[in-house]
Amino acid sequence: MPEPISCTINGSPFTLNLNDLDDVTRAQITLLDVLRDHAGITSPKNGCQPQAQCGCCTVLVDNKPLLSCTLRPERFNGKEITTLEGLPEDTRQSLANSFVSQGGVQCGFCIPGIAVRAVALCANSNKPPSRDEIAKSLRPHLCRCTGYQQIIDAIEHFASGQTDEATCHSCTGNGTCVGSALPRYEGAAAVLGDKPFVDDMTVPTMLHGSVRLTDHARAGIKRIDASQALQLPGVHAVLTAADVPGDRVVGLIEKDWPILVSEGEMTRCVGDILAVVAADTPQLARHAADLIQVEYDPIETPVTDPLAALQPDAPLVHPHRKTNLLSTSVLKSGDIESAFKSCAHIIEDTYHTQRIEHLYLEPESCLAVPTTDEAGRPDSLHVYSQGQGVFDDRRQIASVLAIPEDSITVELVSNGGAFGGKEDMSIQAQTALLAWAVGRPVKLTLTRSQSMAIHPKRHPISMSYKVGCDADGRLLAVQSHIIGDTGAYASVGAKVLERAGGHCAGPYRVPNLDVEAKAVYTNNPPCGAMRGFGANQAAFAIESLLDRLAEQVGIDGYDIRDRNILEPGDAFATGQLLDKPFGLRQTLEAVREQYKSAKYAGIACGIKNVGIGNGMPDIGRAALTVNDDGTIHIRTGFTEMGQGLFTVCVQYAADVTGLPPDTFTVSTDTTFALGCGQTTASRATVLAGNAILDAGAQLRARLDTGTTLDDLAGHTFIGEWICDDTTKFGTEMDRPGGPKTHFTYGFATQLAILDEKTGRLIKMIAAHDVGKAVNPTQLAGQIYGSLHMGIGYALTEDLPVDAEGRLIARRINDCGVLRAHQMPEMEVIIVEEPEPDGPHGARGVGEIGLVPTAPAIANAMYQFDRVARRSLPMTDSPAAHALKKSGK
Repeated sequence: MPEPISCTINGSPFTLNLNDLDDVTRAQITLLDVLRDHAGITSPKNGCQPQAQCGCCTVLVDNKPLLSCTLRPERFNGKEITTLEGLPEDTRQSLANSFVSQGGVQCGFCIPGIAVRAVALCANSNKPPSRDEIAKSLRPHLCRCTGYQQIIDAIEHFASGQTDEATCHSCTGNGTCVGSALPRYEGAAAVLGDKPFVDDMTVPTMLHGSVRLTDHARAGIKRIDASQALQLPGVHAVLTAADVPGDRVVGLIEKDWPILVSEGEMTRCVGDILAVVAADTPQLARHAADLIQVEYDPIETPVTDPLAALQPDAPLVHPHRKTNLLSTSVLKSGDIESAFKSCAHIIEDTYHTQRIEHLYLEPESCLAVPTTDEAGRPDSLHVYSQGQGVFDDRRQIASVLAIPEDSITVELVSNGGAFGGKEDMSIQAQTALLAWAVGRPVKLTLTRSQSMAIHPKRHPISMSYKVGCDADGRLLAVQSHIIGDTGAYASVGAKVLERAGGHCAGPYRVPNLDVEAKAVYTNNPPCGAMRGFGANQAAFAIESLLDRLAEQVGIDGYDIRDRNILEPGDAFATGQLLDKPFGLRQTLEAVREQYKSAKYAGIACGIKNVGIGNGMPDIGRAALTVNDDGTIHIRTGFTEMGQGLFTVCVQYAADVTGLPPDTFTVSTDTTFALGCGQTTASRATVLAGNAILDAGAQLRARLDTGTTLDDLAGHTFIGEWICDDTTKFGTEMDRPGGPKTHFTYGFATQLAILDEKTGRLIKMIAAHDVGKAVNPTQLAGQIYGSLHMGIGYALTEDLPVDAEGRLIARRINDCGVLRAHQMPEMEVIIVEEPEPDGPHGARGVGEIGLVPTAPAIANAMYQFDRVARRSLPMTDSPAAHALKKSGK
């Protein structure tokens, strides 16, 4: 019989009798499990157990920082365990103030582990550590949000012993909040791990769920046998497609994604779910899922090449469609043939970009809590989600369960990063189905490997270009044929390829265009939304070609952009006249001197739409409810996922009402009819902001009449802002004034500077027109994080599949995401040219941040060794070699 675990946790004795656990849980239990599931301590997060590659689970064991997700009982029995909860209160406060004041926390999932590392680093140093020492100490940690710069700032601040409160940049309302560095909403709680994520939540009688994935990307499901799983004590249910009472197939645009693949159906990718399990513990649920036997017949060779998938004899991913072509987007203007005949210089080439894993640090998790009627039957459901669109979640869950939408409340819980990867439902419907079936709460959290298999990725895209200019380097014509691998399910792939086509000419005047962009089904993992959404793929091609044209003309990369960038009044590639002020030229000029003076530098400009547009309405809605205690609760339909949305919501509300920011709290749920679609296309700050300004103005008007907040207790003010006059892609090109494809855009210029001897990337400069910097600290953090993602995209990140449609990368370290010590110096330059339709002039910045990054690096490499690189990642480049060496 195993001995009990005995240790000290945060100064108190702790004992766990392993004999009280089932055999499966006992065989797998780690220190992380003990802390979270048995000691009720949730500041250490489970980002990748048992890989030990993200650092989120770091705790102190006898004052040494260790990764708790792999520590078995014999390694911590008798030890002293310290988590953030057990630190002295002054240390906790200093940590929180340092990270919040310096902008070192965004989504917050990774930060508690990093904060523990910071405590150990500073305790073991006789003097404050240098920035280089801090970066190297963070090798075990990943952050996908911040780019690490502000994390290093925070640890440096903490090490200095400064105790200033994180309210030093606060505001008082009355027009002083927008533009201030108001501390992040609930930032201190996020730093200390006190802000719960879905997987941190427990409720009485809760069961745990798991999924059984297919073994083959393309195979017929002949039989699913759950008998062995059901025989396990503690297993409460195993559900398959036959148990779905409503619509089994869901989708944001195309309903083509089954939540459970049925017997008699072909699987379409390795992320397909065949069955779900509810059991007493997460370990038991996963073990039971592994025991489910599946008989396949036939097992076929999957379709993994989008070009092959377009052939007439290609096997169909979705037989009812009669073709593997999901969509074709076409854009034509001018006379392309005549234009090329008049060009002095023409380049034709093909560029390729790769599949990318979002690698948000929080794996997908959902908790569904049913309520029952007098007969014990479920009659309503409360779903705790970390998705990017709670109203879309509610709509799809209701269709699966065949119940009215108003029977379901979906509430956003802290989202540990998303970057587009949580737009599609992952396991919300399956979790709801389990809870509905067993009549008890169920929480289902994916493992890291399951997460990587299931959720959509960045599209790998092939782009064939023909680009021509006159003798002075002025662009005359762009022709492009673009093919994107959208994988097994549509997700938003048609829109991603539409954006790639619409952004194919970059932020430049091109009078003659001929563009065709296709999204193609394959049996590869699905691809959908990811930061940049097609614009960054197109930017890699057009910006690289621009530098090569400049070489033929005899000018440099700056001068050819200076001659071609869009100015107010010009038409974008989609035909839309840019008739409002914007600061693209200011961003270009901001980096001129550094580009001209550097020996090896690459430059690239970027444009990215704000809002969905293209004929679809962009809607912002918000509700301000006055509480009995005089506080005001803001509700929005958009998701806070680390970008700082809730903070800017408070800033907007404080300014428009004239009330102090601590008057306001914020959440996202479906209590009110605030449906506004997905938190995507860099639009939440703009749309939610405009809606809050509307609702806040109504409240302010009541207060101006002498009515008090006490008088208004219980009253809700609803705000709304809608742009519904955009036109469909490729249409109305000849109408007077041209089409209007989006209500605004983001603009940027970025510069990559290399070491003169080695070609190592030593600095990135990012100049961005943001309209209005609503919160400068958060804004800089968004751009730093974008640069981190863009550098990885350029040099190291990849997610290939094998011939069987399986991901070759199975672990976090296989994805090529950069660590803190591998990052170059970063400089952010803010340009503020107010957007007339934006709240206080703001325009979105979440996606534009990485659009120019990869091509800027590619162009720097071209200057260094004269090699025109046509594929990402550029693993053969000197910069990539330097990163690989530093990662060892």
